[in-house]
Amino acid sequence: MSTARIYRPARTAMQSGRAKTKRWVLDYEPAEARGVEPLMGWTSSADMASQVKLWFDTAEEAVAYAERNAIPYQLFEPKERVTKPMAYSDNFRWGRIGQWTH
Repeated sequence: MSTARIYRPARTAMQSGRAKTKRWVLDYEPAEARGVEPLMGWTSSADMASQVKLWFDTAEEAVAYAERNAIPYQLFEPKERVTKPMAYSDNFRWGRIGQWTH
């Protein structure tokens, strides 16, 4: 069996919020490369473990599940985003760093 990955997914480029980024995911690394099916041109794989995706509320729950079922896993800690609080009026302040263009 292939190694499982435990991670918290990043937000997509289409999201402005943090939806679907609070829970942890356990999925398997691909055991083989995907191939193009010759008749229809669809991308397919014979790897059935690639279809499994389990969601957990905490990383500890995901690790406990993997250890309980003897699944080799790799835990990826998320990079916490650092944002400086900023008011809308800061865009127009006198000592603003950067060029203001219209």
